[in-house]
Amino acid sequence: MIYSTEEMFWNESIELNVPDSSIFYYPQFFSKQKSTFYLNRLIDSIQWKQNTIKMYGKESLVPRLEAWYGEPGKNYSYSGIMMQPISWTNELLEIKKEIEKVSKTVFNSVLINYYRNGNDRVAWHSDDEKELGKNPVIGSISLGAERNFKLRHKDYKINSLRNNIILKHGSFLLMKGPTQHNWMHEIPRTAKPIGPRINLTFRVIK
Repeated sequence: MIYSTEEMFWNESIELNVPDSSIFYYPQFFSKQKSTFYLNRLIDSIQWKQNTIKMYGKESLVPRLEAWYGEPGKNYSYSGIMMQPISWTNELLEIKKEIEKVSKTVFNSVLINYYRNGNDRVAWHSDDEKELGKNPVIGSISLGAERNFKLRHKDYKINSLRNNIILKHGSFLLMKGPTQHNWMHEIPRTAKPIGPRINLTFRVIK
C-alpha cells in the first residue's frame, strides 16, 4: 500500500535480511521535490560545527560537519564530544512528525551530519551510547548524494558477515531491537565526484 500527498509519500518498507537485527529500509520516503527542498534548507539553516576528536593522544577534526538538535536537557556525547541541543527548527519538526508515524516512536533529539563531498565520512561505530538506553530506535533520513552504508557484525571473526545499503536521496532507514548491540556501521570515503549529503539520525535520549 502506498501513502501519498502532493509533496511527500512513503512506500512499503523493505525488511533487511540481516541476522541479529531489526532493520527496515524505505527507499523513497520523501518525494524528490520535498527531499531537495529539505536538503537545501538544512544546509543553509542548521548551525553546523566541525568538532575535534581525540584518539590515541592526538586531536583531529571530525571529517564532516555536525549539529545536535532536540528538546532541552537532552544532551548527547560520543568519543569525548559533548553536545547540547539546539531548539528544533520547523523543517526538523516536519521530518520528525512524518517518521514517527511509521516508526511508532516519539523522538526527542536528532544528530545531523553534513557530508560536504566524497572525502567526508564516518568511521565504524554503533549507536549504543548509554544515553540511548537498551535496544535504541534510530530513525535515519538521507538527503542528497547517494552514499554506501556498510554494516559488519561485531562477533564474527575477520568481519566475515557484512551488508551494504546504498542510501538514496529521500530514503528512511529504521534500526531498532538488537541492531546496535550486534552491528557496527560506517559511511566510507569515496573517490567519486559527488555532491553534498545530509543525514539525520533521530534518537530518544533517556
